[in-house]
Amino acid sequence: MNKDLLAQINTWHEQEDYALIVKRLEALPESEKDAETIGQLARAYNNLEDYRKAIQLLNSVKEQGTLDPLWHFRLGYGYYHIAEYKLAQAAFEEANRLEPGDESTQDFLDWIRPKVTKMERDRILWEAEQAEWEQGGTLNQLRTASGTYDPATFWQQSDYARDNHVSAPFDEALVQSIEQELGYKLPASYIQLMNTQNGGIPARTTFPTQESTSWAEDHIAITSISGIGRDKMYSLGGELGSRFMIENWGYPDLGIVICDCPSAGHDVVMLDYRFCGPEGEPCVVHVDQESDYEITYLAPNFEVFVRGLLDEEHFDLLDEEDFDPLDEKQAITAVFTENQSVTTFSKEAIAPFRFIDAGTNSYSVILNAGTYLQDVFDSRAEEGFEGSGYDWASLASVFLEEKMPHLTSVIRFDPEADMFCAYTNDKDALISFILGFKQACEQRDLILDLFSRAELD
Repeated sequence: MNKDLLAQINTWHEQEDYALIVKRLEALPESEKDAETIGQLARAYNNLEDYRKAIQLLNSVKEQGTLDPLWHFRLGYGYYHIAEYKLAQAAFEEANRLEPGDESTQDFLDWIRPKVTKMERDRILWEAEQAEWEQGGTLNQLRTASGTYDPATFWQQSDYARDNHVSAPFDEALVQSIEQELGYKLPASYIQLMNTQNGGIPARTTFPTQESTSWAEDHIAITSISGIGRDKMYSLGGELGSRFMIENWGYPDLGIVICDCPSAGHDVVMLDYRFCGPEGEPCVVHVDQESDYEITYLAPNFEVFVRGLLDEEHFDLLDEEDFDPLDEKQAITAVFTENQSVTTFSKEAIAPFRFIDAGTNSYSVILNAGTYLQDVFDSRAEEGFEGSGYDWASLASVFLEEKMPHLTSVIRFDPEADMFCAYTNDKDALISFILGFKQACEQRDLILDLFSRAELD
């Protein structure tokens, strides 16, 4: 590469102007694209989070990069961010062999090794469960507890679901178009379910897990299943569809984001094609942004996943059976006022709001929009209020400013169309807020008075 061009590329890199690097290097004649140029171009694509393009470029000069630790580092970086941890580990280990002691390489190896172990365990489980399923086995009884997904009872019907989730019927041409756009073949069982209703909110919304996540110790929850199309915002190709979550929220490009979760984007359910390839039968995984995109294996295929969905009350009953009112671990201790006035409450005290401890000094309260006090928002429907997450945030802001002004600099809101979310790193403050806000919600005159000053977002 020309020295002047390399200096310019390094300047743009320091300025984080990666798109300009790509534009300049892609415009070069093929005869000038040597291994160093391709390496710089791959670095820019990595920084633009187009990891698959970076990997493709690096592999095109694999022979020249064999003895280059930087080539192996960039390759490992790309593989790491699409959750191909075993390939990433091999690349970083070779970079470390060629240039021992590099701190960044060592950091990646420390992060990757436990992920490789977990991924290998998941692969073995997927192979065993998928083989059992194909042979007509029942798998774990809990995972198939809901039986067949009868279209008459599978979907929850509401105006909100129809407006935001349920797409029009599709044809084979649209399926092929979406598959080409996403880069993966859709499972036959998923297409079959979408033929009953093309996306929406299922009646059963929880699925058991063998390990804890930011949502719960023994299960995850979903709020919707994406439909095939581009017309509704939560459809696969929609405004908030699979590619949006991968490209804008940083989820690993391991497959297709298929289900939204109650955390307003902070965790999702994905079809994972790492073990089967883009044309195969993917397993289903939960990916948790709040835990550095931790991947939790759920089911060997989509059909097992939807058959295993359970009512939320299933886990509430389990909690009630295990609940000991004298056990402090079953309650939340909170500061209810500005002073150290302590109280305790169980999750029922704030229902239908949900309190989430992400385990990383990050706390949030969420609510599925359209499920609570909808008549309050309907009272100002002519002004544009719909009861969305944004409308709930407007109402909560008025409450906070008027009733708990000492918390206005502590509590933040991050709503989505279908989800209200309040968050902070101050657990006591958030609990104090949600206890007070829930109490206000139960006083109709008070909440209507507060709502009269809410502003449409």
